[in-house]
Parts: sequence; structure tokens; C-alpha cells
Amino acid sequence: MIFVLNCGSSSVKYRLFDGSSPLASGKVERIGEAGSPIADHEAALEQIARDLRLASLPLEAVGHRVVHGGARFRTPTVIDSDVIDEIRALIPLAPLHNPANLEGIELARRLRPDVPHVAVFDTSFHATLPAAAATYAFDRGLAARYGIRRYGFHGISFSYVARRTATLLDRPVDELNMIVLHLGNGASAAAIQGGRSVETSMGLTPLEGLVMGTRTGDIDPAVAFVLARQGGLSVDDIDALYQHECGLRGLCGDNDMRTVIQRVSAGDPHAQLALDVYCHRIRKYVGAYHAVLGRLDAIVFTAGIGENSADVRAQSLSGLLPMGIAVDPARNAAGRPERVISPDGTPVTAYVVPTDEERAIAEEITTLLAPSARRQVVSSTEKA
Repeated sequence: MIFVLNCGSSSVKYRLFDGSSPLASGKVERIGEAGSPIADHEAALEQIARDLRLASLPLEAVGHRVVHGGARFRTPTVIDSDVIDEIRALIPLAPLHNPANLEGIELARRLRPDVPHVAVFDTSFHATLPAAAATYAFDRGLAARYGIRRYGFHGISFSYVARRTATLLDRPVDELNMIVLHLGNGASAAAIQGGRSVETSMGLTPLEGLVMGTRTGDIDPAVAFVLARQGGLSVDDIDALYQHECGLRGLCGDNDMRTVIQRVSAGDPHAQLALDVYCHRIRKYVGAYHAVLGRLDAIVFTAGIGENSADVRAQSLSGLLPMGIAVDPARNAAGRPERVISPDGTPVTAYVVPTDEERAIAEEITTLLAPSARRQVVSSTEKA
């Protein structure tokens, strides 16, 4: 059995697998919020452990999603004290994510110290980015000193969705070029060539790229100078603004796309502009990534908004028929979770494919724990 833990800043998702079969799953939300019965992550983990009788389960490993792995972590990694220290050192690059990931790791290791704990990193899928895509036009010495480059995120999701799309197309993933749009409260795009990431919209941190629920996405770097010099904002003030008060929330006051679309239907001009900016940014990236890939076989929508918002899908791909991209309204509105949404005969197949990060993590760990790798796993665990 493999137990997979995905700790967010105010939530914990988990899944228990026996081989490829999920045995149990769940989510604890609103951790630490006013009125919540769950005070902190420790209370959440203890509740999950009681519900699953985790202490007595015959586990092979516990898997953990970690958002930022920096330049070092390019594959699933057995966790020891050195790995924990390095994940902690990366907190400035993922301040909303790595602290919660670390808390989950440390709590779970206390609950089950007898089995290996494995970190699977969102950044590792993008380790294949070519230098031209990964490198910023920035002072070379400072970039080397501080690790300033494009890392990319949502890699666990991108990897799973790319492989699943290849299965649906009944073609080897290494023959396919696709653009995957992971659209949730955090959102990013990836150009995937032969199963390898060759371009992605998030960069050094999860702030860059597409418009998100509360994050800026792409913005002129000089905005920070204006806010500091004319507005008197500190670096911490600007960081908090970019992370929590921008994106959809900054444009219209709501970060939930469902609410935004309801307001659009009611004629709210601020919500309409927010939706237009959101979809325009996606369409711009689709065009750019089509150029990067040259030939495009599929565009895939995934994650909460990507899987559930027909309005976003239709508006994001509107006007792209000259590029071989179109959306069939009836297919787009259908309720099936996994489906083609493009018309028959369109050169580029548009898909909705639900992501499954927990399954992807379990699959990565199963490969790592194969007999050929087991000796290394045991050795690393003993060091901890």
C-alpha cells in the first residue's frame, strides 16, 4: 500500500492505494480558518490517521507532493534530514506552498517513521526545458548565485495528463505535441513535445504566466518600482499584493471563477473584464506555444476551472480556427468528465482530461520502489 499526502496551505488531500487501486481518499479543508473544527495541519493529520487506522496499515511508503524542488530535485526522492533542509531553503521561492508541504512531511514521518517517505516535485517535470526557455535575460552572475531561472510548476499534473491524453489518442506519448492548460486557483500552461516539457508559463516562482485566482501572472517588473517609489509599499507589501490580492480578485473582487461567471451573466462589467483578461491571456499562450511546438496534435484542459468551465474553454479557444483549433458547443457543454470537445476533422484535438496528482505520485513511487531501486531506498531511509 502507498499513502499519498498532498498538503496545501489550508487543506490536506490524501489517497490510499493498493497497487493501482485506490482504497480510500478524502480532503480536509479550511484548516485554521475561523469557525473551522480543524485548528492546524497536525490536527488534520491526526484525524486522517485515526479514520484510516494509519498506524496499523501495511504501508510500503508515504508519498508527498512538494511544489518547489529547485535545481537539485529532478526525480522522486526519498526524504531524509538533508532533503528536508533543502526543501526548507526553497521556501522563499514558493512561500504559499513549500511550508505546508514540509509540515505534512514532518508530521507524517512522526506518524509512520517505519516506512520510506518520498517527495515528488512539481518542478521536476520541467527539468527538460531547453536553455533558451529556462533562461531569463538577466545578469548572468546574479542568476547563477541565486538560482534565478524558469523552473515551472504543476509538473505532476502535466505529466499525468500528457500520458492520459496519449492513451485517449491511442498513440505513443513520444510521438505527440500538445499544449496542456492546468486551470485552477493557480494556473499554468505547458508545451509538451514527445512527453517532455519544452516551455511553461510559471517561472522562478508560481507567480508568472496566466491570470490566476489571486496571483498576478505576467506583469511588467517596473510595476513593483512604481508601487515602492510612489506608493511607499515595502517588498513584503508588494509580495503579499501579488500573491493574494491580484488576479481575478484584483480585477473584480472574486477569485472563484464560478462566481465571476455568474456575475458576467448578471451583466457585471468588472466580472466581464476579469473573464476577458483571463481568457485573452490563455489564448495568447496557446498561440505562442503552437509556434514553439511547430506541429500541434492536442490542446488539453485540466484542473478545477479547466475541467468544469465550458465558458472559459470556449472563450479561450475562440477565433483560432485558422490554426486548426475549434470547440464544438455541444461537446463542450456535455457533462462527461473525460471527452473530446473539438469538432470531428479538426486538425488539433481539444480534450478535457481530469488530472489525478495523487495517482501520479503513487505511480512514481511504485517505480522508485521496484526491486532494482529498493536497496537505494532502504539505504536513504536509514540515514534519516
